[in-house]
Amino acid sequence: MKRLKKKKQNAGVGVNGNGSVTREPHCGRKQKLAEIHQALISDPVDIETLRRAAASKGGLLTDELRRKVWPKLLNINVYDLPHKPGRDVRENHKDYNQVVLDVRRSMKRFPKGMPATEKAILQEQLIDIILEVLKCSPQLHYYQGYHDVAVTLLLVVGERMAIAMLDTLSNHHLRDFMDPTMDSTKHILNYLMPILEQLDTELHEFMIRAEVGTIFALSWLITWYGHVLSDFKHTMRLYDFFLASHPLMPIYLAATVRGNLIVLYREKEVKTTECDMAMVHHLLSRIPQDLPYELLIGQAQDLFDQYPPSLLAKRAALQSRKSLSINTFQAFQLSTLHQRPDSVLQRLTKAQGSTTSRHASRHSGLEAALPRDGGQLWGKGNTIVKMAVWGLSATLGAAVFAVAQTAMDWGPEVLLQLF
Repeated sequence: MKRLKKKKQNAGVGVNGNGSVTREPHCGRKQKLAEIHQALISDPVDIETLRRAAASKGGLLTDELRRKVWPKLLNINVYDLPHKPGRDVRENHKDYNQVVLDVRRSMKRFPKGMPATEKAILQEQLIDIILEVLKCSPQLHYYQGYHDVAVTLLLVVGERMAIAMLDTLSNHHLRDFMDPTMDSTKHILNYLMPILEQLDTELHEFMIRAEVGTIFALSWLITWYGHVLSDFKHTMRLYDFFLASHPLMPIYLAATVRGNLIVLYREKEVKTTECDMAMVHHLLSRIPQDLPYELLIGQAQDLFDQYPPSLLAKRAALQSRKSLSINTFQAFQLSTLHQRPDSVLQRLTKAQGSTTSRHASRHSGLEAALPRDGGQLWGKGNTIVKMAVWGLSATLGAAVFAVAQTAMDWGPEVLLQLF
């Protein structure tokens, strides 16, 4: 088996214009937090530093940071978010019944110990989020597994931000999966075997003889692994990485999961299995829950650097179809480089004097400010805090919003003390 070119072990990562990641020195947690904060308040926002932080060891560290950085990675203005869906979003929607069925089956995706009433509320929000995005972009077609992406966003950033993020992802990173047929999805999956062939010819030939194909990696790809990972912290770590990377990065990670890399990581196990399609597919489709994710992320990035999509696409099997996700990625990435910091966006929103803009900014800012980290996500008192925030914001308007935003600069614990 070919080995990836060794990189210095003390290297971190940065992101180039083509979606690849460059190596830079690791930094401690405090230094990383300081760099992220500085990148967020720079004008324009230092998006390259944010991408580097999201891809490097530990990712974005906390949910509070994810709520600030994820929107920037997707060029989303947190003061211009979509309104919450109205009741009419469910009326006469062709995907309504399928979305409801999938969401009802998603109970395992919610944190353990969450009260049933909270889960029920979030499931209703999840249905509305999905239908709202599909309604606003009729060219998009729902696929089973889409709800796994949506629920991850909802649990981290809240309803309105989740709508904005899901809409952007659906028109860019996930776009190939949302065609009326699976042809584009199969095209993306076809990148997996050429990667494995470059790394391990013997393993590649074994999988060809077993006629196992690449369908075993389908759920990983279309849900960004959210459907197959039981620990939510691992899911969030991978979302940090994918949001900062090229749309094909989940495929490169699949090669690491299935080589020493998830096919190469289990190379010996695969090769000792009987060369039978059903048996090999069963083995490959199961992802161990104790994988060394930081190692695999680094190796996936090394794979991308050595065998970029442009190189793989020269193979005949990959030239017959154009990928919207791939073809629009460079322009999308460039569009993220000129964002204003949130403090400036807030002032601009106020200056516009638009009732609609003020309403969106007030509620989106306060929703993002509420602490949702780890076990505190549904801790005692949060419901009362939310009610207090919403009540005060409705009564006092922008003044309360400004106080809450200032408090978030100090820390979420200060925000709680305000109410």
